[in-house]
Amino acid sequence: MKAAVLVKPLQIELGDHPIPNPGPGQLRIRLQEVGICGSDVHYFGGHRPLPEPTIIGHEGWGYIDALGEGVNRVLGERVVVDPNAPCGNCTYCARGQATVCPNKRTIGLNVPGCFAEYVLIPADFAHKLPDSISAQDAVTIEPTAVAYHALKKASLTKGDAIYILGLGAIGMLITHLAVEQGLKVYANDLNPVLQEKAYEFGALKDDWKSQDIRVIFECTGSAAATTQLIADAPRGASVILLGLSEKQASFTPLDLVRRGISIQGSLIYDHPEDFQSVIQLIKDGKIQPHKIISKYIPLAEVQAGLQAATDGHPGKIVVQIV
Repeated sequence: MKAAVLVKPLQIELGDHPIPNPGPGQLRIRLQEVGICGSDVHYFGGHRPLPEPTIIGHEGWGYIDALGEGVNRVLGERVVVDPNAPCGNCTYCARGQATVCPNKRTIGLNVPGCFAEYVLIPADFAHKLPDSISAQDAVTIEPTAVAYHALKKASLTKGDAIYILGLGAIGMLITHLAVEQGLKVYANDLNPVLQEKAYEFGALKDDWKSQDIRVIFECTGSAAATTQLIADAPRGASVILLGLSEKQASFTPLDLVRRGISIQGSLIYDHPEDFQSVIQLIKDGKIQPHKIISKYIPLAEVQAGLQAATDGHPGKIVVQIV
């Protein structure tokens, strides 16, 4: 099979690799499309170094191609990849915190990923796609689940106001989901193309600082932006961190406590609930996450695609495997 391996920062090698065979409890997916994620950009740029050359990529969909021992699924079934499989045995999994399981099997990080013609995953982590869901929406289900999980953590009700800083894929998808939920959404990005797209999704143009903001979503991945955002958060607000800055942000505890500001992180999604909820929303026609896609490229151009994403290309770049 053809596969793209990140051999070192900023260097992808596309070559021929053996087609993997599924083990017990696994299935093999013949991939069709894979989105480029912000974490792929971090790996590509060397900001989050990988211990060895790795096939990266995890936002994929395709067809079940082969079954391992004990797997009762249908060959040819159309599925989306759920790339994070917690161990199910550790303390964190036992108390319902599987998103922070230290033993997660993460496709494109500690096991071979999706910038390839085939990928192996545990059978329970391949979600069946209804025929009515388009390929364009299918490839955006994984990042939409990330956005859905963050909104779920916020515990908001219809009519509440939120502010989103950073309109990459996750910030834009939070905007889209929040508007669909009847929230008042204020959003900001330095890129005017992304800013206009947020308005198209229903974000409001008023100054967010003059509104009764309940929750702020930090999606830039900038430590400096996070520090400023916490300082600017209105009294009683919550700040949810989704950006993955490797640098230190800061706040003054006395100020934070007196203003009643809470800070929490939101990481990936709950399995299988968040994927299933997103699939249902798309099936019901309530959201169209494919609208964040701005460019399609073939697998042979994944190096250029990762570089474009690193350089700030607005919107989601999708790699077409076939």
